[in-house]
Amino acid sequence: MSHHASHAKKQRAETRLPPEEDPEFQIAPMIDILLVLLVFFMSISSTEVLQVNKDVTLPVAKDAKDAEKGTKGQTIVNVMWATLNNAGSLEVDNQKFAQPDQMIGYLQTKTQANPDMRILIRADRNVRYDYLKQVMVTAGKAGVGKVTFSVVDKDASAPQQ
Repeated sequence: MSHHASHAKKQRAETRLPPEEDPEFQIAPMIDILLVLLVFFMSISSTEVLQVNKDVTLPVAKDAKDAEKGTKGQTIVNVMWATLNNAGSLEVDNQKFAQPDQMIGYLQTKTQANPDMRILIRADRNVRYDYLKQVMVTAGKAGVGKVTFSVVDKDASAPQQ
């Protein structure tokens, strides 16, 4: 019987898993994941930066509030104004429009894809109110319910004191 008990103990010891070793920390997969995240965030931020038009000189509003973070479905509308001929032009996602009514179809397709979409109007400080009003009316006709304006808090063209 003692032979049978020792044999049973030996079988149990053989079937048990060996004690686990402490897991090693592997840095290579973590670096891979961090690089993928870095590329992802860089590509998102670069598309947002590319939509800014250097021809637009934003108006100054000292009491302006910072933009809400985390807004998805934002479309930037650059409104340029030529003082020589008193005419405006629009640029939405690198597409140029001569008149605000021409962008209704484009904005409608974007609104149908995302009903919570908002437009960010970057209007030049020389744009006439009548023209800017036409842009906002066009946005309303296209179904855009949220409109915000981009301004700066200090005049970059003024001499620094």
